[in-house]
Amino acid sequence: MSETVNTFEAQQQGRPTGPLVRGYEVIIGFETHAQLSTASKIFSRASTAFGAEPNTQACAVDLALPGTLPVMNKGAVERAIRLGLALGSHIAPRSVFARKNYFYPDLPKGYQISQFEIPVVQGGSVSFFVGPSTGSGQAEEQKTVRLVRAHLEEDAGKSLHEDFVGQSGIDLNRAGTPLLEIVTEPDMRSTAEAVAYAKELHKIVTWIGICDGNMQEGSFRCDANVSVRRPGEKLGTRREIKNLNSFKFMQQAIDYEISWQIDTLEDGGKIEQATVLFNPDTGETRAMRAKEDSADYRYFPDPDLPPLVIAADWIERVKAEMPELPRVMAERYVRDHGLSAYDAAQLTQGPALARYFDDAVKAGATPKLASNWITGEIARRLNAQEIGIEAAPVSAAQLGQLVKRIADGTLPNNAARQVFEALWTGEGSDVDAIIEAKDLKPMNDAGALDAILDEVIAKNAKNVEEYRGGKEKALNGLVGQVMKASGGKANPAQVTELLKARLA
Repeated sequence: MSETVNTFEAQQQGRPTGPLVRGYEVIIGFETHAQLSTASKIFSRASTAFGAEPNTQACAVDLALPGTLPVMNKGAVERAIRLGLALGSHIAPRSVFARKNYFYPDLPKGYQISQFEIPVVQGGSVSFFVGPSTGSGQAEEQKTVRLVRAHLEEDAGKSLHEDFVGQSGIDLNRAGTPLLEIVTEPDMRSTAEAVAYAKELHKIVTWIGICDGNMQEGSFRCDANVSVRRPGEKLGTRREIKNLNSFKFMQQAIDYEISWQIDTLEDGGKIEQATVLFNPDTGETRAMRAKEDSADYRYFPDPDLPPLVIAADWIERVKAEMPELPRVMAERYVRDHGLSAYDAAQLTQGPALARYFDDAVKAGATPKLASNWITGEIARRLNAQEIGIEAAPVSAAQLGQLVKRIADGTLPNNAARQVFEALWTGEGSDVDAIIEAKDLKPMNDAGALDAILDEVIAKNAKNVEEYRGGKEKALNGLVGQVMKASGGKANPAQVTELLKARLA
């Protein structure tokens, strides 16, 4: 249960307008629940392990039985501090827990312990790249989404409907599981931006180790607040899509909701504020209940919990133990290796990928060439096989050796691809040995290369005439013919220079 803080109208003045959908501007804000990676719950010692038998991990404190009192989990607070540091947020030296009152079968206390007026993490931002649409010819664009807050709270239990006939079951294992709810301003203007933001936030929380990010298990789940309006009009009424637990479903749900809202308005209807669920089987959203506002929850400070006080030296200790953040690492790649900001962002999608790149460079790879291989051929194969970089058949050291041979002129591109294929399929494990076994050394016989050049020039008179007539692209066809005739062993750069000299 959550609600976006209503700062919409004032804070949308002057915000950039995104691409219009059928003449409407799309406004999207996010609330993300990140389950914290503590071994025990936020206010008790009960386990947070996933997959236990129902109701075996709910203790008396989680159920608020008479005589029990909640005790704050220090590890949960420390993880909130980590997130605040990672996102450039203000970490409140004093924050307060409140009781959020609502009545669901899987909420044993009849209220949820959360934070309302003074959250532990305030402000901050998340920056990310949004790729262009296919075939648009446009470059990737960097976007920044502002955060309102991130507050600590406990999770509710879970209602089970599919295992029973004519009735529902309740599993309270999740009751009391520690969460950070991360709330954005309504800064996103398209589905692409929303999904890119969610992916970037997912990367950050897993990178700093505060959440395992397992969306299938509910460790990272998002609520999208979506509204539409004509440009220049006041903000439309939003509907909240609850519990999106995959990026694919997120994209489908938001696209459908945008279309549904526009259709409703075009037909003369009115959008009612509501909480909706996405059905992946039908690809549609459906209303679950009328959307509550903060007044409906009757917040008041929890009398069983004192204010949470975070001393400055605690923040400094956590800061000293933080890993290098992805944005800082990306800035270093740009500064030290001359990579583009986009390439650096792609290489810092996860710690394992960044380590792979670093190890390839340490093995002698030229950074730009290593980046091209990792974000190109290797990424394509990993995606096709649905594996991570940790399971790549080609090690970082092998890639470093391969890129070294490309850079020193030993391997033309075609030959390099043959060597890479052999490494990936396990046909060989040493780059130089594969080059020898496949006879892929470059053509160093000047006489043989001269003969090929003579033959190609003689057989391609039209290309020769077009090049001499000023058509630079005609030279590419001649280079291609020479490479084909040499079996890919000639050096393309050398061939280009020799052809230019011959045809000058």
